[in-house]
Amino acid sequence: MTGQDARTSQTSLIERLPPELVHEPLNWLFAEHYRHRQLCQLIERVGTATVLLGDEAQEILDFLRHDMPLHVIDEEDDLFPLLRRRCQPADELDAVLGALSAEHRDDLTHAQTLIDRLQKALMDGRAPGHDLQTRQLFVDFAARERRHIALENAVVLPIARLRLTAADLRSLSIRIAARRGVLLETPMGETAS
Repeated sequence: MTGQDARTSQTSLIERLPPELVHEPLNWLFAEHYRHRQLCQLIERVGTATVLLGDEAQEILDFLRHDMPLHVIDEEDDLFPLLRRRCQPADELDAVLGALSAEHRDDLTHAQTLIDRLQKALMDGRAPGHDLQTRQLFVDFAARERRHIALENAVVLPIARLRLTAADLRSLSIRIAARRGVLLETPMGETAS
C-alpha cells in the first residue's frame, strides 16, 4: 500500500466495497447506491461550505471521474440489457429503464460541470459555496442523484432479483469484476474466465 493509498483509506468519507461482494452483483449494485448517497452528502457539504474542503473536494473528483462512470456502465451495458431480456410485459419496466438511461446521460454531463467547478475551486483556493449559482448546482446534483438511486432501489433491483437467472447473475458478476480488475474465484477455487 502506497502512502497515498494509506491516507485515502484512512480518511475516505465514501466507503470502498469489499471485492468479494462482486460475487453477489445485485448486492454490489445496492451497496454502490449507498456509496452514491455518501457522495451526495459530501457534495452538499463541499458545495455549500464557505471554506474550501480540499480533501473532500478531491474525493468527490475521484468518485465522479472513476466510480460513477463505472457504475453507469455496469447498469447501461449489463444490468439494463439483462432486464430487458428477462422482464415480462406486466413488469412495465421498459419506460423506467428508458428514463433512468436518460438520467444517466444527464448525470454524466452534470458530473462534468461539478468536476470543472471543483477543479477551479481547488486552483483558486476558494470554496464553491461562495458562489450562489455554484452552490445550487451542487445541491441540485445531490437531489437528482438521490431520486435516481431511490427509483433503482425501489423498482429496478427488486425486479432484477425476481427475473434474473443464476447465469445472468454470474455474467453480471464477471463483467463488474473485470471492469474493476477483480479476479473472480469459482466455488471450487478455480479462476473464472
